[in-house]
Amino acid sequence: MGSDGADAFADKVENDKKSDVRFDPARGLVPLRVWAREWLERRVIGESTRRNYEGFIRNHLLPSLGRRMLAGLARRDFEEFAKDVHASGAGLAVSTLNDRMVMVAAMLEAAVIDKRILDNPARGVRMSRVGPLEVDEDEIPTPGEVDLIAQHIAPQYRLTVYLQSGTGQRPSEALAFSSECRRAGFVRIRWQVSAKAHRADCRTAFVPCKNRVEGEYRDVPTAPFVDQEIDAHLSWCAPVPVVFTGQRGKRLRLEVFFAPRQCGKGTMPTASTYGYHFKKACRLAGLIDVDGKAKYTPRSLRHFFASIALAHGVPIHEVSRWLGHRSVKTTIDIYGHLVPRAWHRCREVLQNAMRPALLDAAVQSPE
Repeated sequence: MGSDGADAFADKVENDKKSDVRFDPARGLVPLRVWAREWLERRVIGESTRRNYEGFIRNHLLPSLGRRMLAGLARRDFEEFAKDVHASGAGLAVSTLNDRMVMVAAMLEAAVIDKRILDNPARGVRMSRVGPLEVDEDEIPTPGEVDLIAQHIAPQYRLTVYLQSGTGQRPSEALAFSSECRRAGFVRIRWQVSAKAHRADCRTAFVPCKNRVEGEYRDVPTAPFVDQEIDAHLSWCAPVPVVFTGQRGKRLRLEVFFAPRQCGKGTMPTASTYGYHFKKACRLAGLIDVDGKAKYTPRSLRHFFASIALAHGVPIHEVSRWLGHRSVKTTIDIYGHLVPRAWHRCREVLQNAMRPALLDAAVQSPE
């Protein structure tokens, strides 16, 4: 079944049309910006998903089509919209854009269900993926550059750099690191910091990790240097207890490593705060591009973790699980080109299978 029971209701709409059930045209005279807000408020979705949807609606959908009435929208409007967003260089991967268009289609399907429009003009609108979503090797820092960033970043975030580069955590996951995360030889990643955690009135400072629900987690092995950095952090900075309300309404408590110790700065730093300090560290370390901007982003440290593991023979399905990807296909699309090539072994295996005598003769040839 599609989003919000879209498929079943689409069949009902078609039956209504065949039965000459009349629609009131006035019900479609609602601006898309109004309908989008009402639709999103009714969704029961995770916080990170809501944040992504809100950003796409605010930054892309409303500026382009927000003033248009539901009844006046046609399929070509959404086809041109998707094409314009993709061509604008807004930083959205094709897969991400297509995911957002599924969201837009669900929004319009809800208008069909509500008998505001007869057909869904956004249904099936997609962008063709032109190529694999591969990470650029120039976006991956060297081990020495990782150390430089850690040396120049604000002291309270030094451990964050090594949690990311040593265990592949997302910035928001590393910022949620607590005493509960640390285990013997591995870390258990269960929470990420909410984007609203910096607000004093935020009751859900921590939310489940991306692609996970409350109670799920992933375990990642830790190298000795990660444990050493954790010990060094604890030697001068004790964890701070933070009480919050989980998504199930239960009161929870974590002893968090990165909670601020000064009043007036909110409850928790967010990924945006950390991103500011990270870019500043890059500039101080001289890791800048030709325009003087930071050469790397916090995401570069996840790339570092994955690339080092894959380059030294760690199976890609294990790396995928440690990164918290929804499927190994995502990992292959991003990092598959970094897996060591096995061309020589392939030639040898096939030659052994098909012409073993020739291979033996070649090996025994005079030197």
